[in-house]
Amino acid sequence: MKTYTRLQLLSLLIITSLQLSAQPETKNIAFTRERLSFDNGWRFHLGDIPFPIIKGHGTTYANAKAGRAWGAAAPDYNDKNWRLVNLPHDWAVEQPFDSTANVSQGYRPRGIGWYRRNFKLDTSDRGKHLEIQVDGVATHCTVWINGTVVHRNWSGYTSFYIDMTALAKYGNEVNNIVIRVDAVNQEGWWYEGAGIYRHTWLVKRSPVHIMTDGVFAHPVKNSNGSWSIPVEATIENSGSATTDYEIEVTLFDKEGKQVVKGNATAGVKALGHSLAKLTLPVSNPALWSIENPALYKVKTVVKRNSVLYDSLITTCGFRTIRFDADSGFYLNDKRIKIKGVCNHQDHAGVGVAVPNSIWDFRLKKLKEMGVNGYRCAHNPPAAEFLEACDRVGILVMDENRNFNSSPEYIRQLEWMVRRDRNHPSIILWSVFNEEPMQGTEIGYEMVRRMSSVVKELDTTRPVTAAANGGLFSPRNVTQAVDVVGFNYQINAYDPFRKAHPEMKLTSSEDASGLMMRGEYKNNKQQHLIEAYDTQWPVWGANHRTAWKVVAERAFLAGCFVWTGFDYRGEPQPYEWPTADASFGIMDQCGFPKTAFYIHQAQWVENKNILHVVPHWNWPKDSIGKNIRVMALSNADRVKLYLNGKLLQDSPVDKYEMNTWQVPYQPGKIEAVSFKGGKEVARFAVETTGDPVSVQLIADRETIAGEGWDAVPVTVRVLDAKGRAVENANLPIEFEISGPGNIIGLANGNPNSHEAEKGNKRSLYNGLAQVILQSKAGSLGKLVLTAKSKGLKDAVVSITVTDAPKIPMVEVAN
Repeated sequence: MKTYTRLQLLSLLIITSLQLSAQPETKNIAFTRERLSFDNGWRFHLGDIPFPIIKGHGTTYANAKAGRAWGAAAPDYNDKNWRLVNLPHDWAVEQPFDSTANVSQGYRPRGIGWYRRNFKLDTSDRGKHLEIQVDGVATHCTVWINGTVVHRNWSGYTSFYIDMTALAKYGNEVNNIVIRVDAVNQEGWWYEGAGIYRHTWLVKRSPVHIMTDGVFAHPVKNSNGSWSIPVEATIENSGSATTDYEIEVTLFDKEGKQVVKGNATAGVKALGHSLAKLTLPVSNPALWSIENPALYKVKTVVKRNSVLYDSLITTCGFRTIRFDADSGFYLNDKRIKIKGVCNHQDHAGVGVAVPNSIWDFRLKKLKEMGVNGYRCAHNPPAAEFLEACDRVGILVMDENRNFNSSPEYIRQLEWMVRRDRNHPSIILWSVFNEEPMQGTEIGYEMVRRMSSVVKELDTTRPVTAAANGGLFSPRNVTQAVDVVGFNYQINAYDPFRKAHPEMKLTSSEDASGLMMRGEYKNNKQQHLIEAYDTQWPVWGANHRTAWKVVAERAFLAGCFVWTGFDYRGEPQPYEWPTADASFGIMDQCGFPKTAFYIHQAQWVENKNILHVVPHWNWPKDSIGKNIRVMALSNADRVKLYLNGKLLQDSPVDKYEMNTWQVPYQPGKIEAVSFKGGKEVARFAVETTGDPVSVQLIADRETIAGEGWDAVPVTVRVLDAKGRAVENANLPIEFEISGPGNIIGLANGNPNSHEAEKGNKRSLYNGLAQVILQSKAGSLGKLVLTAKSKGLKDAVVSITVTDAPKIPMVEVAN
């Protein structure tokens, strides 16, 4: 054992003991912290319930007192006829489309809704610190606990934490929580959903405990090449007396072996807090990278005389990041071009109430395409999403929702940084997106203040802002950020670089290419957009040009394409009945469009990529007429064959790819790619017969039986030879048996008004998606059957596996 003097605590120097070992964590500590899911058993009412009009003096007097809420906020309000729902819940995705509703919200009515829930606390909870945590409510909400207003939240993207200790009832007394959600107004210009759409929790802790989001573990590479991990822990005391305590910090590697331990003693006043700062040396840590995202666990323990008060596990990663004005971005001193996408947070079938496992599914699809970066547009994401980015190795730009330097919005910004600053995936804090004041002194002053707030909490990452104008104004936001973000400023890259060679630059949003999956002819009457990368709005560019401009400029750190997935709302260039945006590289389900294969060919370096579009099922009157054919490849040359006859032998332009006009003949069109004169890949598209059977393909063969896990299932139809019919648009009906439910259906068609809940969905250009979710505490086989008139049924069986039960707060009557 070695002893170091390294801890600064409340500006006092104290002695720190460090232990270096390779032993697994000891198991004989009794943890007191409980984090219980609060998601199950809520009563929901769609529509407002006006408060009773109060006129009498006695009732007016009572209404002004704590614990005396009226109407639907009253603890004893009769909600037995309300709908029973589990969270996360998005009521907007359940609504029918309405041409009079807001176009940017995807023509989905939103409105007002009420949630209520009863629960009990054991008498043993008396004296504990009790906190309700709500991860996200769209959009504004008011919260009552036991008849008292305890919180008002004004952003649909920030979590909030409610200390309910003073209002708690114990034993047989029932506690009541009510949340009125007002989703009438919008924060954004895209689909935002409505309701309590992220997870909720009840956290029980000792009076002396680690504050929520109170641990900051940020590994540092020192100037001499060694590594250390400074750890800051904010300790709160909700008790009635000043308490001395010992803080112990232990670092564990990815195998769970102890790497280093440190401890110190300090004190915290009653109803106060203290900040402990502890630095631990670490020898030769495994580095977090895109290819090998090594993660470590920091265990922070608060105790006194061997009695445990609190314990918290925090994930972190060892890595260095650096932006350079001349050569872009470096991860672990390795130059990397950021190949990123921007995304909103809704998914097909479920709206914004996205199951945790669907984040993994979406990131898997992006990684398959060659993506290494992700911009959270235009708001902080779900915590589970960032955890997934840490696991899979994705570089994240975390973005603030509201551009405002007044106290309420500064609190929102502080929350984002506190919650997210331990994630190694995050490389940039973005304080705004496309603000009218970005080229003014006011905008500069606002960014200057917001940047200062960020750096009070985290100095390890640069601050950026996604600006789409005002870059050359005498006073503008670029002068107040660390990295300048360009939105759709292709023509400004070079002149801005010439004017400001010292500034670090990245494209923060580009392209906005428009296409619809499986469509290969524009049709204004039917609102169809061809998938040849030929359509884009006036502010944007096609995918190939946008990447070429970034790739050829070393001073640009990289790009973030708008967008990785289609999303509801903001339809372009058509509106009603079109309800969804078509900017995505993939559709809402995650089915690839042509842009997917363009970027895959541009971005993937470690495998041979070759794909051919379009399908080869054209009407008889198309015979002899030219069909545009694209071969998307990262090879040197591509040969194109039709029914075995060589049509083309062309070099590959690594940005533009290959496009030819081919007179249509039924049969097989095939591309063969070559590197260094050697064949490396083949890809063929064939004319198929009529559909004869349905096929179901589950993304995974197993699903955890804890009630949260979800799996997407792809639906398509096959001809007699087992080939997928890519232009089929048949209706499909579904049946489910076993321990699970259908929670969403979709097909990626931005013009479709079919319901996303239920058991029916049509294919769109050959594909549809069904999302299944397990039931809590279940085991067995979850069986999905798909039927279409005149076709052979399809059946897929998913094994529901035993999984640890998610601790939950029981519902009280």
